[in-house]
Amino acid sequence: MDNTLKQYYDNRFEMFTSKGWKELVEDVKNMEEVTSNISNCVDEKSFWIAKGELRILKWILNLEELSQEAFKGLEEDASL
Repeated sequence: MDNTLKQYYDNRFEMFTSKGWKELVEDVKNMEEVTSNISNCVDEKSFWIAKGELRILKWILNLEELSQEAFKGLEEDASL
């Protein structure tokens, strides 16, 4: 793995340990709960907007795990 990519993941993992990240995740969890209530959708357009918002919120909530898995895969590839 090259140094630029390693630094990218090091920075990301450092971000995950910060208080600001933990607060953001809590806010996003609250937003996900509200957005996932489809009774708030008044029409088809608002449903599809909510669906798109949920995809983004879920990506943020899974970012730490996805990053760890990607990094692990890169490390395994580098050891081959």
